[in-house]
Amino acid sequence: MEFVFSVKPAKTTTEHELWCVFREDSLLVKVDRSQARLPGKSEVKAMHIDTPRTLYLGTLDGVACFTAEVAPETEPLPGLEFCGLRELFGRLEERLFWLSGHAVQIKNWDRDHRFCGRCGSQTVDETDERSKLCLTCGLKSFPRISPATITAVERDGHILLARARRFQRVLYSVIAGFVEPGETLEECVEREIYEETGIEVQNIRYFGSQPWPFPNSLMIAFTAEYRSGEIRIEQSEIVDAGWFVAGNLPPIPDRVSIARRLIDWFVEKNG
Repeated sequence: MEFVFSVKPAKTTTEHELWCVFREDSLLVKVDRSQARLPGKSEVKAMHIDTPRTLYLGTLDGVACFTAEVAPETEPLPGLEFCGLRELFGRLEERLFWLSGHAVQIKNWDRDHRFCGRCGSQTVDETDERSKLCLTCGLKSFPRISPATITAVERDGHILLARARRFQRVLYSVIAGFVEPGETLEECVEREIYEETGIEVQNIRYFGSQPWPFPNSLMIAFTAEYRSGEIRIEQSEIVDAGWFVAGNLPPIPDRVSIARRLIDWFVEKNG
C-alpha cells in the first residue's frame, strides 16, 4: 500500500475516488456477504446526502481519498450500511481499514477545532499543512496523537497477561498505558506495568508501532524481562492478571492489534 498524505487535492477529479463517510463514528460501507468495501464517488452522490464539510486525505495507490460526516439521522441506500470500525476488521480490506482509521481521526479533529481553544475565535484551514490557525491570537492546532506504550513481559518462558475492566468480554492482553507529559517511553513502560500489576521490569526493547484510531492513539510496542515483584493488581483498572505459557493462553486480542503481534511473537519464540 502506498498512501500519500496531502491537504491539496488534484485539480481534476474522476469517478475513481474512495470516500470515508461517517455517521458519528460509524463508517458507510458497501456490504457483500461477509465482505465490505468503501463506496465510490457515484455511490455517495446517489444517496443525495448533505456533506457540507468534506476533507481531502491524500491518495491511496494513486486514487484520491476523501472523508465526510453526515447527519445522525442519515439512512443508507439498500446494500450500504454504517458500521463501527472495530467490527469491520476482517471484512474491510486491511489497507482500507487503516485508511478509514486515519479518516475518522482527521474528521473528528476538524470538527473539534473549528474554534480556537485559547480565545474562542473561529479558525481557518492552513493550505500547506494539516493544521488550523486562529487569526486572532495566532494559535495553531494540529491533529492530536496520544502516544501509549504496550509491552510483553517475559519470565522464564511465561508472559504476563491481564484482563482489563474496560474489556466487554473475557479477554487477556499485554499491559498498555498512555504516556504522561515529561515522561520517556521507557519510563511509561516501567510505570504502567508496576502500577497495574506490581511487577518491575528490565531490558526494555522496542518492538514496533501501530496507529490505533480508538480514538487517536499511537501504540508503541516493547518487550521487557521480569526483574522483581509479585502480581498485585490495580483493581480499578485490572480484573485479573497472571503468568501464562505459550501452550495454554487465555482468550487474547484479535489479529488487528499490535497486542496480538506481541503475543504471537512470544508464542513463536516459546511454542
